[in-house]
Amino acid sequence: MEDAFARSVTEVILLILAANAAVGVITETNAEKALEELRAYQADVATVLRNGCFSILPATELVPGDIVEVAVGCKVPADMRMIEMLSNELRVDQAILTGESWSVEKELESTIATNAVYQDKTNILFSGTIVVAGRARAVVVGVGAHTAMGSIRDSMLQTEDEATPLKKKLDEFGTFLAKVIAGICVLVWIVNIGHFRDPSHGGFMRGAIHYFKIAVALAVAAIPEGLPAVVTTCLALGTKRMARLNAIVRSLPSVETLGCTTVICSDKTGTLTTNMMSVSKVCVVHSVQRGPLIAEYNVSGTTYAPEGIIFDSTGTQLDFPAQLPCLIHISMCSALCNESILQYNPDKGNYEKIGESTEVALRVLAEKVGLPGFDSMPSSLNMLSKHERASYCNHYWEDQFRKVSIADFTRDRKMMSVLCSRNHLQIMFSKGAPESIISRCTNVLCNDNGSTVPLTASTRAELELRLQSFAGKETLRCLALALKQMPVGQQTISYDDERDLTFIGLVGMLDPPREEVRSAMLSCMTAGIRVIVVTGDNKSTAESLCRKIGAFDDLVDLAGRSYTASEFEELPALQQTLALQRMVLFTRVEPSHKKMLVEALQHQNEVVYLLTYTSQITSKCLPYCWFRNLILVLVNFAIFIT
Repeated sequence: MEDAFARSVTEVILLILAANAAVGVITETNAEKALEELRAYQADVATVLRNGCFSILPATELVPGDIVEVAVGCKVPADMRMIEMLSNELRVDQAILTGESWSVEKELESTIATNAVYQDKTNILFSGTIVVAGRARAVVVGVGAHTAMGSIRDSMLQTEDEATPLKKKLDEFGTFLAKVIAGICVLVWIVNIGHFRDPSHGGFMRGAIHYFKIAVALAVAAIPEGLPAVVTTCLALGTKRMARLNAIVRSLPSVETLGCTTVICSDKTGTLTTNMMSVSKVCVVHSVQRGPLIAEYNVSGTTYAPEGIIFDSTGTQLDFPAQLPCLIHISMCSALCNESILQYNPDKGNYEKIGESTEVALRVLAEKVGLPGFDSMPSSLNMLSKHERASYCNHYWEDQFRKVSIADFTRDRKMMSVLCSRNHLQIMFSKGAPESIISRCTNVLCNDNGSTVPLTASTRAELELRLQSFAGKETLRCLALALKQMPVGQQTISYDDERDLTFIGLVGMLDPPREEVRSAMLSCMTAGIRVIVVTGDNKSTAESLCRKIGAFDDLVDLAGRSYTASEFEELPALQQTLALQRMVLFTRVEPSHKKMLVEALQHQNEVVYLLTYTSQITSKCLPYCWFRNLILVLVNFAIFIT
């Protein structure tokens, strides 16, 4: 009977140990597979100059010194230095590496900045980033592990295990328990020394051995064998729940640290924001004769989904935005003066972009404005399938107008134009930097009756004031839209045609904060957890976001709270230590700065979690930092708090 019971106990213990090991292995294996998906950032093929001509070769065959040609939609196959521009401009989306909200313009000239970070290296194309506009040639300067992305991946794979706070507590408890049990066992054995000679034991030595067995049995009974299994099971259940929310834990023990976190270092782009550029404000000229001169509209919606409502300045919803002359012409210009693509991906269940983020934001705005013919049945657009709805209004305008000629964007003009034809009517639509567009306008379209009137000095001044408010106080990225009626039959346009334009409107866009982030930030502050926003974006944009999500807690003076990486590195060691205790925002950083920040905070005995987002095509969350037990990777800041 006793032997059967012993076998049962042994089997249960072995089963628990096996389950414990299996859960740990499965969890960490999934995380390691996610790490390996960083390989997805590497391009499969490249257009390379070999033997005097360009040919398509596997990207793995690239070597330093190769000449590579890149164009719109290409994934950069290696770290490369620009040597020749084949278009008016080249823009690259490098948010995956730097966290910048919008694409970056590349140029041939090398930077003169000292201690240049990735954002300053405007003549370098980084492996894994995406070309969103233009065409150029570059020479390979780094491949594989010698690229910026490769160094990140290698750093992750070379992490060392660190004891988490819970593990330290369990070790301390285990040591204390072992000492107590050992003391009790010795005491039990000593107390029974007088019974060693009991005749029932058959001698002194047998009596001593008998009571030694009792002491050992007592020790075994006192050891909590089930504690590791219970802890592992609880952590595994928490990890599984987080995985459902697209959060991948680098290793199972890292979950232990959640309960005693004191500082959260959070990425901005994709974690605090949606990483989807959206138009949030529209400014048009209402009337120069009566009523307010300028009309402003707010646009809801924070993703690429064509779902949102347009409100006037009083907060009243516009039931039929397409009935307003300026808004419908903004919709036309947004759809026609555009080279991006918006589409629905049924596999991922979301809307995706191809091309420049700002152009996709304009396409989404055109969908939110709608079409005039649907005024009597505004809900009809919602009856379309998501695939059809993605660009229905854009396709409508593209079918109505035939594109005849395009004047591409150039850095000196800071604008682009497209000549369109419709029913023997030739119209040139233009979009670009507000200062470039407004300076070329002599007329303005009025929103109250659709009339075109001269652009007076007072109206121009009012538009410039609104632009300063959009770009300054609200840190929106602004574009101005305009049109011009051209002679019938004209087949080409030149830069000289881009004058005497008619101003349509001004749009302001941003990478919007996630709706749930502000409440999550408040929860952190209530719990005594300090949040440091870490981003590669510029300082003013990041400060504006931090004010919106409550990270600055209504502070007016940001001195000592907001630093760029270069500003922080220039501080003496003592001032750096003091700055870390008050820092709320850390901008213009690259991955090495994140490592430095977390290590410095750890030296101050802080328990740090780094929350990071990787904006990749597969839309999965991947870590790109170094601290095995102190990293949670997710796409949403609020997931960590909940």
